[in-house]
Amino acid sequence: MCARRFLYVVFFLTLLAVAGAFAIFKYGDRVLIKQAVPQGHFERPAPETGPDYRNNAAWLTRPGVDWPDNPTQWTPAGITEPDTDGPRAAVFYVHPTTYLERDRWNAPLQPAGAYSDFRTTLFLQSQASAFNGVGEIWAPRYRQAAFGAFLLRSEDAQKALDLAYSDVAAAFDRFLAENESGPIILAGHSQGALHLERLLAEKVAGKPVAMRIVAAYVVGWPISTSADLPRLGLPACGAPDQPGCILSWMSFGEPANPDLILGQWEETKGLTGGDRRRSDLLCVNPISGTVNGSAAAQDNAGTLVPTADLKSATLQRGVVGARCEDGLLLIGGMVPSLGPYVLPGNNYHVYDYALFWGAIRGDAYRRLQAWRQ
Repeated sequence: MCARRFLYVVFFLTLLAVAGAFAIFKYGDRVLIKQAVPQGHFERPAPETGPDYRNNAAWLTRPGVDWPDNPTQWTPAGITEPDTDGPRAAVFYVHPTTYLERDRWNAPLQPAGAYSDFRTTLFLQSQASAFNGVGEIWAPRYRQAAFGAFLLRSEDAQKALDLAYSDVAAAFDRFLAENESGPIILAGHSQGALHLERLLAEKVAGKPVAMRIVAAYVVGWPISTSADLPRLGLPACGAPDQPGCILSWMSFGEPANPDLILGQWEETKGLTGGDRRRSDLLCVNPISGTVNGSAAAQDNAGTLVPTADLKSATLQRGVVGARCEDGLLLIGGMVPSLGPYVLPGNNYHVYDYALFWGAIRGDAYRRLQAWRQ
């Protein structure tokens, strides 16, 4: 349950922004719990009802299958493909929370058929697509913990979180079985990053597969350099062309107020059992590719600016700069209007990838080139 209180705040803020539940802000967490926590108790589903990752239907996308309108293959206008000489990476991507219902503790695998969940499709297009120039993308369906599962310290909530991770872990096992050699990129955001952090600790650290990791993008989730990072088996990225390392950041505008998130997070224990402190937050600047880095807007290869219907976006280069300060990634420059989902405290959590889509794409390419050497 070490992540529970941090999750409470992140998803509390997300509900405020995405669901427009302003009454929660006015009347407090009693309204939030009443309106959002899943009904009844967690009931473990029968084993045979879980995803079978040998089947294509268990994946949102995977190579070798002709998916119509695959959002992970989308690119904005003006993008040129990088040099692909040498082995391409296998990319394992875990999407963030998109299930906001309260009818169950874990989302169904296929709410209404392939790509019917607009929010999931949106994140596949705005996040996972950054890696389509360097590799083939594998994105599992998984029984994600529902939004409301993050609001209580309870046995039900923990079981929901564990079930979600068990799917991600099983998908990763299948991913490795079908990619027995060659470079690997790991990527996730928010709940996806939480599961990715656990995956690094349990299935990568100290194992041969660690040598195959080009980079792990654990984004929108705090990592303590002293209480978490030592258990993840990879160092933080200290140079833009360093392979085998971890990138992590949380994007804020100025003035930034992360107290609602980090105040709770500091009360939890890290993976090593040590205390988490905001002075130990890992921040790797996705523009410079370095720990505690700083970069001017002109160095950012592109920010995704969405269309009104959120079905596409244009790429604006050189408009958003960023610097790591006190463990946060503070954005600056001429930040374009990205939509209505900037969270309280100037928290750009929803846009952690979109702000730096072009930079992430270039970062993955450089690290893959370095891994090949």
